[in-house]
Amino acid sequence: MPAYWLRAKRALARRDAVIGGIMRCHPRIALRTRGDAFQTLARAIVGQQISVKAADSVWSKLALVSPTMRAAEIAQARHERLLAAGLSRRKAEYLYDLAQRFCAGALHPARWAGMDDESIIDELIQVRGIGRWTAEMFLMFHLLRPDVLPLDDLGLRKAVYVHYGGGDHVPNDAIRMLAQDWAPWRSVATWYLWRSLDPVPVEY
Repeated sequence: MPAYWLRAKRALARRDAVIGGIMRCHPRIALRTRGDAFQTLARAIVGQQISVKAADSVWSKLALVSPTMRAAEIAQARHERLLAAGLSRRKAEYLYDLAQRFCAGALHPARWAGMDDESIIDELIQVRGIGRWTAEMFLMFHLLRPDVLPLDDLGLRKAVYVHYGGGDHVPNDAIRMLAQDWAPWRSVATWYLWRSLDPVPVEY
């Protein structure tokens, strides 16, 4: 559990009755990190545009190709083996590019702890297959940044429609305005809104 989690929960419960209610339904779970930058980004790439169940299946098959799931191992894997694990051709290329960049030192994970969110996003989106959403998931799930608002996330948008929009579409500007009350804990608010749709936490 992040060090700020309980403080964030108390602040959000005071400010937003909807999120406070969701918290009471999920009292003993919290955001967790797997602790490995390459694996977090690789999982995010694997999970793009497919279900959690399908992503877990592909990841399990990838573990047969790369038992340690380290960048150097993926960078040396045969392309055909990545495809055989269930990756699309494009995702296999993305994963290979990510591994190559880690091996070449083109990414700088040792510096990320001291960088602001937008600077990290700017660095990560230079990698093929990593857009803003994937970078935001990395900020939340690996670096445990407390104030990320992933406006392009379908789960967040759906939860806002359900809880604040009466089931109607809520435009991004309105979500951004709503989320002002959640700052500086918008990652925590987002995580609990996800739980209102799916009680089992996803881990990257």
